Amino acid sequence: MLSTNGSFPVMADYSEFRPQVKAILGEQYSLLTIPVAKLLSVYLFPQISATSSAVVLSDKLKFPGFFRVIPNDVHQTEALAQLIHHFGWNWVGLVSMDDEYGRGAHQSFVKNAKDLDVCVAYEEVIPHYLDHEQSEQRIKEVARQIQDSSKAQVVMVILRPQLVDLLFKEMIRRNTSRVWIASDSWARSTILTTVQDINKVGDIFGLDFVTGNIPGFDHYLQNLTVRTGVRNDLIEEYEQLLNHTPSFPENCSEPSADSLENNIDLPVVFGETVAIWCIAHALRDLLECNETSCPGDTNFPPYKLVEKLQKVNFTLNGENKFFNKDGDFEDGYDVLMWVPDGESRRFEVIGRYTLQQRQVEISSTNIIWTMTTNNTTPVSQCSSSCKPGSFKKVSEISCCYNCIKCVYGTFNTGYDENECHTCPPGTWSPPESSKCEPRTEKFLKWSEAYPIALVVGVIIGLLLLVISFLCFIVKRHALIIVASNLLMSCFMMLGLAVSFVSVLLFMDKPTIELCRGQQTMYALGFTFCVSCILVKAFHTFLAYMGSDPVRRDRLQRFDKSVFIMVLVTSVQGIICAFWLVYDTPDVDHTPPSNQSMEHVLQCSEGSDIGFGVMHGYIALLAFICFLLAFKGRRVPQDFNEAGVIIFSMLIHFFAWLCFVPIYITKSEVRPITQASAILVSNYGIIFCLLLPKCYQAIWGKHTTEQMRTRLRKFSEFRNRASVDSGRSSNDEDRQSGSEGSVKLFHPPSGSETDSGFMNLSMRHLSQGSTSSTPEDPLSVLVPEGPTAVVRLGTAVRHRRRSQSM
Repeated sequence: MLSTNGSFPVMADYSEFRPQVKAILGEQYSLLTIPVAKLLSVYLFPQISATSSAVVLSDKLKFPGFFRVIPNDVHQTEALAQLIHHFGWNWVGLVSMDDEYGRGAHQSFVKNAKDLDVCVAYEEVIPHYLDHEQSEQRIKEVARQIQDSSKAQVVMVILRPQLVDLLFKEMIRRNTSRVWIASDSWARSTILTTVQDINKVGDIFGLDFVTGNIPGFDHYLQNLTVRTGVRNDLIEEYEQLLNHTPSFPENCSEPSADSLENNIDLPVVFGETVAIWCIAHALRDLLECNETSCPGDTNFPPYKLVEKLQKVNFTLNGENKFFNKDGDFEDGYDVLMWVPDGESRRFEVIGRYTLQQRQVEISSTNIIWTMTTNNTTPVSQCSSSCKPGSFKKVSEISCCYNCIKCVYGTFNTGYDENECHTCPPGTWSPPESSKCEPRTEKFLKWSEAYPIALVVGVIIGLLLLVISFLCFIVKRHALIIVASNLLMSCFMMLGLAVSFVSVLLFMDKPTIELCRGQQTMYALGFTFCVSCILVKAFHTFLAYMGSDPVRRDRLQRFDKSVFIMVLVTSVQGIICAFWLVYDTPDVDHTPPSNQSMEHVLQCSEGSDIGFGVMHGYIALLAFICFLLAFKGRRVPQDFNEAGVIIFSMLIHFFAWLCFVPIYITKSEVRPITQASAILVSNYGIIFCLLLPKCYQAIWGKHTTEQMRTRLRKFSEFRNRASVDSGRSSNDEDRQSGSEGSVKLFHPPSGSETDSGFMNLSMRHLSQGSTSSTPEDPLSVLVPEGPTAVVRLGTAVRHRRRSQSM
């Protein structure tokens, strides 16, 4: 046939084949395009199609001269799966027909959907020809399946328009709406847009080849004319209808000026326009055209035009147009939505699928959803989405899962993640977290309430110490101040001041210097204070031992006040030195608890043994003070401090007994607890041993008179005891001589004895003089011989012995 009409003569050598026709457009369907392309490829003749999308046409070995301005079918199902994935739908139904097109698209969609974690809830197949005896029954069964699958709100439909029409009518009858995803076979079917009650089926999306504006095309259609000598029945009929030549029946609407334009398949027309532009650009390059002429040879072989088409690259409507290595365009697809338009639907482009990015981009922000009452995106999922801070634990079906919360130290920022991620170093997260944050460092900050309370407590304590010191200095000649031993009291205030300052070191962000300082300052300061109290308690105990001169004589040798203070404090210093050398206190590097977003910064004690020995040593000294004071409690209270020493030591024991269990069980509040215990112990000593003396020294005139009266009575009682003692002195001397080791107590010259009470001579007390303080308070009571307390004890024993006889 080709040789008969002269268009394609059969030749032995086609290298010089130069036909008058330079290119062919078409065909519309791949079924017809494939055989034509095979024939034209023999001549390397260029052929461009705007609609044929079969994958086989991309094979350049079989079809070297074939081009098309659309993507091939391999991208369609991927684009449909991407569209479903874009809206977050992962549980969809699939309905297809059992022909070659339906089976291929069905399998391809299942594969692409699986790659995007989209699961197919059910798969239904319908016979592709309408006169099949089971078609109507299958339509009803498929509609029932769609209705029963309530979670699968999205249905992918790969059917011909006629089958879609039957399915929609059945769904309308069942009053069931869904989101329908249309394949290219019915995505632009104008027949379906006018189905009765089409707005009740739900929302419809589809894909179509990229379209664009054709300038002047609408004007061209409205002014179509038939050239002279040419017959075109369609145009003649359209002109007759438009010019109102016949009378229209009542049931037929008059055609409008744009009715022809509205009934033309614009994507096809636009694609053919693009194909013509491609040929024009290729011819321009081949003929070397300029603005006025084309000097190139117009009688060229067809393969040269094929070479130029392969290199075509131009811009149309702001988009770059070119062929890839397979001769296909890579424009992608337009995303269509069937928008309600009265009782029918109209097509509206709402987005684009690009082959380069392989994802759907929705440009419209005003999507009107007919399925939901509040215009929200429908949900089509087997399981509810796992929110940030959780991950999905998949069951047998990947889209059906349970949401598990992220545990401590893990996070998740997205929806439906497969696992939680570990927090980066230096950060942490509580359960069910969508982000990790650095832990908040927690320590005793100066601006917080409790540290402020501690600072106020320290300042008040230091002020009380200053006031007490000034009071003791100013009233140093008062009876009560003289009786309390001014030197020991001042040393005690110094130790308390150091102990108060150690509390300030518990504040602020801990460092190794602060950790060492807070423990050693408290240890040395409070030990120094307790050593002064120990001296006072020892003096009270010596006064109590006045009735036993032998034992008193032995103990009196240890009554070295300054030596006791230095020795006791030095022992604590040695303990602290060993502690700092072998396992010093440092910042606690223990990792914070998994349940907390706070990193508690505090000091660790280093060696628990060192910490325990330090506090144990202080407790031992306090206990010795308590015992000595308790033994000397029978000495008249006006002349000793046994009672207040006992009470202050009890306060110290109570504070630290409360501190120990809290310190062991609640590590986060250790600094607060220890600082509080230090303050309580310090205040116990201040309010027991210092402030009462100040009060009595300043406002205690009546108290001083009472002390004088009681001292006179005590002196008279002592004198009577001395007389009784003289009556039996020979017996006592005889008994003492037989024992050979018992002697009456005579204070040595220059003794450092300071009993803390009865510091004044009887003459001094009786006259109320405050001029001077004797060197030895016990020796001034009587010039020579045994002290009054010793003779008092001896007289008491003789009286009891005579009464027993």
